[in-house]
This record gives sequence, structure tokens and C-alpha cells, in this order.
Amino acid sequence: MPVHVRTLDLPGPAGAPAGRMALLTLDSGDPRRPFTLGPQTLPELGAAIERAERLVLDEGLVAIGVTGAGGVFCAGADLKAVAQTPSREEAAATGALGHAVLGRLATTTVPTFAYVGGLALGGGLETALHCSYRTVSTAARGLGLPEAHLGLVPGWGGTWLLPRIAGPDVAVQVAVENALAGGKTLTGPQAARLGIADAAFEPADFLVQSLRWTASVLAGETVVERPALADEASWAAAVARGRAVADARVHGAAPAPYRTLDLLAAARTAGREEHFAAEDAALGDLLVSGELRAGLYAFDLVQRYAKAPAGAPAPELAREVTCVGVVGAGRMASQLALLLLHRLKVPVVLTDVDQARVDEGVGFVRSGVDELLSKGRIDPDTANRLKASVSGSVDKAALAGADFVVEAVFEDLAVKQDVLRELEPLVRPDAVLATNTSSLPVTAMASVLEHPERFVGFHFFNPVAVLPLVEVVRTPSTDDAALATAFAVGRSLGKTCVLVRDAPAFVVNRISTRMFDEVVRALDAGTPLLEVERSLDELGLPMTPFRLASFVGPAVMLHVHETLAAAFPDRYRVSDNLRRWVEAGGPDLVTRKGPVEETGAAEGLFTTGSQPLTGPEVLARVQDALADEVRRVLDDGVVAGPQDVDVCLVLGTGHPLFTGGITPYLDRVGASERVTGRRFHPAG
Repeated sequence: MPVHVRTLDLPGPAGAPAGRMALLTLDSGDPRRPFTLGPQTLPELGAAIERAERLVLDEGLVAIGVTGAGGVFCAGADLKAVAQTPSREEAAATGALGHAVLGRLATTTVPTFAYVGGLALGGGLETALHCSYRTVSTAARGLGLPEAHLGLVPGWGGTWLLPRIAGPDVAVQVAVENALAGGKTLTGPQAARLGIADAAFEPADFLVQSLRWTASVLAGETVVERPALADEASWAAAVARGRAVADARVHGAAPAPYRTLDLLAAARTAGREEHFAAEDAALGDLLVSGELRAGLYAFDLVQRYAKAPAGAPAPELAREVTCVGVVGAGRMASQLALLLLHRLKVPVVLTDVDQARVDEGVGFVRSGVDELLSKGRIDPDTANRLKASVSGSVDKAALAGADFVVEAVFEDLAVKQDVLRELEPLVRPDAVLATNTSSLPVTAMASVLEHPERFVGFHFFNPVAVLPLVEVVRTPSTDDAALATAFAVGRSLGKTCVLVRDAPAFVVNRISTRMFDEVVRALDAGTPLLEVERSLDELGLPMTPFRLASFVGPAVMLHVHETLAAAFPDRYRVSDNLRRWVEAGGPDLVTRKGPVEETGAAEGLFTTGSQPLTGPEVLARVQDALADEVRRVLDDGVVAGPQDVDVCLVLGTGHPLFTGGITPYLDRVGASERVTGRRFHPAG
């Protein structure tokens, strides 16, 4: 049975017992799998709570506690079971079962305590919220209510309990803002500061300290004060802030964050049972929705690829990396150097043709180390070691001892080939050479090398420290050792690597550019800028098209358009308006935050036609273009299957989980069959 029940003495003054309590331990029984709540474990948890309640009556126990095992409190709902819910009625019943079981922790005759020693997501955190009191380990990571990120609501009491325990501002932050920020979670200390946990203790003796604290609470020595229910105006302001965040992140395209906000808004006046019934109804609607199916599909994909990238060579083929070189000291190269230094903790050497640029790059890295220290992500000794481990030179011979060298110079094929010609004889014969090119042919770069087998594409996305994708590009010459080393380095950097065959712009930039090309065509035809910007709201992208172009850089967008227009002139082209935008210095065309509004910079900049499109027409054209290009990427063998495309778009550009990345969405709206005559995934 995965929920163990035992009784123990609570430590009192001078070690004397201060009463006995029942302690429930949530344990999956498999160290490789965290404990989750589902059709099997919920009844088992309910039976364990019932047993503890009998012990309270029979043996005079004074409290019931809940803890986890293996550094995990509870990982939340069993997502595989959730994905198999066949009907709205059964989905609502799942919500009611969770409420019935977890709700017993709040209605027992003795106080209940949750001892959160690690991961507590979704239903796991809700389990703790149902308890009378909560402690948390200072080492705990992964506390949160990420349901809206997947297409659900916190459906086992979270939308009623959390705003009443920690206030509506915290509830909106955790259940909406953090959820829509890629499922961001809290640490133990953060949960304590926000009032979600009542006390925090060090991990070494976390349970012992928690039990002592429990005894002091029961004895009245420690009093936990709860905040008063927030007034109506404060509550409404918190919910309004959450709606603004949801509008900015998903543009009304996904129902889950808005259903979450509706529940949070109602929680101030709704009674407990009334509110739990509303959560059941929301779960009934969302558990059978296409958005949730797509979200669970994408979530599972991302998790699997992070653990075992598809097509990667055997890890034991990877070469040991004890020193890294970065060719280039510009902003992208410097970001790479900082990430490599921080994650690998090996010496990093930057080179460039100008000493001032080298000094600037090394300074950027060392400043980045200071920032990591100020945020508490490293300690002072580590910071000193890292800053001493980065160096720079204008002489590429300084890279002679590097095991792995990343080229990150100006995006021009001839320039990169010259760098590689100069570099190859200077580095060790077994050193792996990599390029961070975003769109240029890796095979053409490798053609100037005497040993092209050790050359691999290693494409990061900006900002380097944030976006978790690396496209690992294999040329016909790349050997397994070089490829395995690239995958190993990527994994050590905390990135998810996707194997890509060398092709123009690879996956993310190729598909994204096809989408942006359709957007620019609409602008060229005379469609108003704001109409174009709002036309893709249904996709729920983190940035509207021209906001994204401003963030990436119009000159970079132009370069990728030129590369793809040269490779595929039948469907890519370079808009004169895009050139004009770059020539004008790439001014922001729309606001970066809040509702999309024009800045006025576009006035007089573009030459447009007299056949404007409506928003729905632009969206349909984008859908068709995406379906066409994804099919071509697959038919060209750039990646093995639609799953690779979806992982790339979720992690490389922030495509939301509720679209599944993109291919489930294209199936759902009919674009894949409309354009290519077939779906990307089987129906059903």
C-alpha cells in the first residue's frame, strides 16, 4: 500500500513525550516514480486517513500528519489516468473524489499537519492546503499549482483554500501568473515567505524539527496567525491583475486560466461545498477538452525528451569535457560562455579578433557570475572559482586545451568557414567543434575541415539562459562521438536537445519564418498592423508577431528570410517592407507590454497594397502555411516525427502546451487535412 500509517510520540520539553500522533507517508514504492494521486491512490489515501481517524478515537491521538518520501511530498494528479477520462461526468466524478478524500484532512476532530519535504505540485500542494498547518523544507523545490499551464484548474480545493490561507494576491500569483510562466514553481523558503507554509526547517532534520514544532503548536506555545479575509476591493484587484496576465499570455485562446480566475473570484463569498462543486464542474468541462489532451501530450513529450532525447547516440560515446572554448565575444557568445561556465564548472576561454571585445565578453561573464551570487544561486567560493576560470584572448591558440569549442561569430558562411580553417589545426585532434548558427548550412561549414566528422551544429535560442532548447544538427559526416558529446554537454547545461538533420534554418526558424512570412504578406497586402498583430491570438503565443520580431531583431529576421528564400524560392521571399524596417533601424512597431497598441513608428515606413485581409483570413493562411511547412520538414527527414517538431516549438519559441506544440492544433482545426490531405496524428 503506497500510503503508510504509523503512530509516534511527539517530542516535548526535555525529550518527554507530548502526546502521540498518526503519521501518513505518501510513498509510491518505486524510487524512480514520485507519488501521485489517481483512481487507485486516492481511495488508498482515503482509507489511510480513515485508519488514522480510528486511531485518534481508539488510542487518543492528538494529531494527524502527512509527509512524503524520497524528497517528494506528492507530485500531484496521475496525468496518464487524467488523459484517459472518457466523459464529462467521469471527469467531474474525479474532482468529487479528490475533494472527498483530501477534504477529510480538514474535517477531522484533531489538527492535521503537512510536512512538505520536497516536490508538491497541483493536487500535492492541495493536499497540504487541506491540512490545518504546514511546514516546508528549506531545500524543497517544485511547489505550485501549474494546472492552468496544462489546460486545467486547481480542482481539488486549491482555488478556495489558497486565497483564504495566503490571500488572493498570492493565489493569483501561484495559480495564474506562475502557471502561465511555463509552470513556474516555488521553493520552500518562498512558500514560507508567501504564507503558504507556516514554518520552514533545514533538510537535515526536517521531520524531527517539524514534529517539535507540531508539539509546540498543540501545546499553545506557538501560535499561527491567519490573515483576515481580504476585502472585496483587494480581492477584485488581484483577480483583475490575473486577467491582465492571462490576456497578455494566452490572449483568450485557452479557457483554463480564465476558469481558474473565475473560481478565485468566487472564492471570497462561496461556501466550501458550493465552491468545491464549482471546481468539479470546471474539471468536468476541461478534462475532456482538446486543449487539455494537447497539453498533456506536449507535457509528456517535453518530460520524455528531457530524459532521453530521441535518436541520440549512446551516452558512453561522449568525450569528457574539461575545458570549453567559445569563438566570439559578442552578446550571444558571451551568454553561451556564462552558461557553460556556470553549468559545467570547467575553464572557459573566449576569443575574438579585438582585445576590447574580448575584455567586454569576459567582463560580461564575470558580471553574470556576480548576479548569480546576488540571487543566491551560487555561494561566494563558487563565484570566486568561476570568475577565475574564465579568460579571453585574441589568439585562437588559447583554445588548444579545449575539449569542446563552440563557434558563435557573425552569421555569414564565409566568415564562419574562415574561422574554422584557422581553428582546426590549433585545437586537439579529438576536440569536438560546434557551431551556433541559426540558419546557415552546417555541412557547408564542415566542408573546409580536414576532419568534418568532429563537427556538429549546436543551435541555442535567445535568451540563452532561459529558453531550454538546443537543436543538435548532424551533417552526413558527423560521427557518433561528436554527436554524443554535444548531447552530453547540452544535458549538463540543463537543456533539452533535439536531433536535427542539416537543412536550411533547421526546425524552429524554418517553421517560425514561414509563419512570419504569411504575417508580412498580410501587411504588404494592406491589412492594418493591429489587425495583423491580433489575428494570431488563437495560437496563444507569448508574443504577437511584430513584438517577437522586435525582440529577436528585425535584422536577424531578415537574414533568416534571405537564407530560406534562397533555399526555397517557391514559398519563401523577402518582403521589401521587411527590408525597409531594417534599414530604418528596426524601431518597435507595437508596445511590448499590456494590450497591443501601435507606437506610431510604422507611419510612412511601409508600402502596402489595397487588398487587406480580415483577421480570420490571416489566421487561416497562417494555419495552412504551418501545416504545409511542418509536413515538408517531416517529408524532408529534418526530424523523425511530429513529436520532434512540437518539442522544438514548445521549448524554442514558447508555443503553449494547450496547442500541443503545433501539430495537434493543426489537426484540431483541420488545417493538416485541408492542406496535406492527412493528419499528423491518428484521430481519437
